Amino acid sequence: MRKIAYLAILLTLTGLNACKTHPQENLAPSALKPSSLGFMISEAQFEQLFPNRIPFYTYAGLIEAIRAYPEFGNFGSNTENKQEVAAFLANIMHESHELKAITEVDTTAHDKYCNETAVPCAKGKQYYGRGPIQLSWNFNYALAGKALGLDLLNDPDMVARVPAVAWKTALWYWMEIKGSGPLPSHVAMKRNLGFGETVRSINGDLECSKPSDNIGYKQQQMRIQNYLKITRMLDVEPGNVRAC
Repeated sequence: MRKIAYLAILLTLTGLNACKTHPQENLAPSALKPSSLGFMISEAQFEQLFPNRIPFYTYAGLIEAIRAYPEFGNFGSNTENKQEVAAFLANIMHESHELKAITEVDTTAHDKYCNETAVPCAKGKQYYGRGPIQLSWNFNYALAGKALGLDLLNDPDMVARVPAVAWKTALWYWMEIKGSGPLPSHVAMKRNLGFGETVRSINGDLECSKPSDNIGYKQQQMRIQNYLKITRMLDVEPGNVRAC
């Protein structure tokens, strides 16, 4: 999980941010009704992309999570839909070390993600990064749980215990939360703003507008290379890959 200075903003629960450390507006409504899928990679392609993934991250869990967000990869042309799926998986590939990490690697930080400005922490629970998007902080677990109909505030380990829940938290962030940017990643792709804007939403504070010798710049370049790799596999033009 990235270490970003906490901005103490007094907001209601529905105004909290997702994976990042600062609460903010939730821009898109939850879409929790099952639906037919739009474009999605095949299970064989999933295995090709993540050959060394841990067994926890199942393809079936990903598909179940996508059914909770029917507009994901299902809003535009075949090219646009493929580009969104590629962008999502490219960022997940980076965040989770190619699906080889369920929980935050830095265990020394596991007890540092409680800020009760807007949401209390459950007794004995820790809110370190879990899942493909590394969901962190008590208020983020509360908001994700509210959107998904799950009590993640009192049971944060559910994100590391149930594959579909882990994937749902990643899609929830992608579809609904603007993070460091002006728009959620899904909306940025829908408006053809380019891959860089998805990075801004996920980790813009540390990776956008950085000099080439900065670690944040290098991290963003890794994400871009992931995206280009996946678009090649899907035989689709990458479109705008300008860095944020």
